[in-house]
Amino acid sequence: MKIKGVVLPEREERVLRVDGELLRTAQDDDGELVVDGMWLLPGLVDVHTHPGTVNPGDEFDEAVYRRHMIEHRDAGVLLVRSPGSADRGKGRDRDEADLPRLCSGGRWLATPGRFFAGYGRDIGEDELVAAAVEEAGASSGWCKIIGDWSPGEPAVPVEVLKAAVEAVHAVGGRVAVHAQTAEGSRNAVLAGADSLEHGMHLDHELLPRMAEQGTALVPTFTPFAKIVDKLDGAPAEFREWLLAGWDGLPATVRAAHAAGVLVLAGTDTTPCGTVAGEIEWLIRAGLPAEVAVGAGSWTARRWLGLPGLDDGAPADVVAYEADPVADPSVLTRPSRIILRGQLVR
Repeated sequence: MKIKGVVLPEREERVLRVDGELLRTAQDDDGELVVDGMWLLPGLVDVHTHPGTVNPGDEFDEAVYRRHMIEHRDAGVLLVRSPGSADRGKGRDRDEADLPRLCSGGRWLATPGRFFAGYGRDIGEDELVAAAVEEAGASSGWCKIIGDWSPGEPAVPVEVLKAAVEAVHAVGGRVAVHAQTAEGSRNAVLAGADSLEHGMHLDHELLPRMAEQGTALVPTFTPFAKIVDKLDGAPAEFREWLLAGWDGLPATVRAAHAAGVLVLAGTDTTPCGTVAGEIEWLIRAGLPAEVAVGAGSWTARRWLGLPGLDDGAPADVVAYEADPVADPSVLTRPSRIILRGQLVR
């Protein structure tokens, strides 16, 4: 197959040839032309999604996993990171030819009182270091630590979290930390986490440190947008805390970007395949459109260790009729999808 179009983010017109599962620079007479004159991305990326379950407490379901991954694929999401899963099996580092590439993070690591009981891997704080190394080794090199939970309750102590991060880094892994409270977010940053998931109530004074050490922010607007209008029955203190965090999240995203922090797009909800909506939330928060689209495409892909549309790169391509930076709504309407060198659409 041959692909011709404008490659983002470089904005260069290129002709690419699909050579097995790889992309190669092509000549005009190489192969059947399946894309001509469109805008080309190396696929969308959702860096915070949990395929395989729908509701907290659900057991991991292979059929649900496959359905979720197909939803991602058919929306043009060709790479996902699952920071935390209910998958208890040994095959957590999955690689299925007709599904998006998966960067798995093992089971959620939850210390007492800090997650849905029994949903993740329940451990004591004294077990966190060993468990973090084990989960990173059993997945794609990532592990996910629940750094805090309810407002007003203590977060995982910074010294415990730091020891876990250092141990995972020592074996070549990376650590994502769930943190929503001010203390939890602070401890995640001071511990040197690779990504801060959610980050509500994050102290902006920590942003320069995040930028310096490479801690990415994944704000996950999508799930909170579903919750904020359904808090009538919630305790007043919790409602006020959540709404304050929601109201402050756009300013946090703007400040993070201004400070040089990498902001990425993750949905943390079902249905899957909706990262275009999260990109739209990032734009509403004040990120430049090109930065927001990159946060759910080429920037996220490189952060996870895969190249863009380069010679010798994996043959993962999504083509659009219009420029998705100029019109991000086009991200919901992919015209052509090529995954691992196979034409999906």
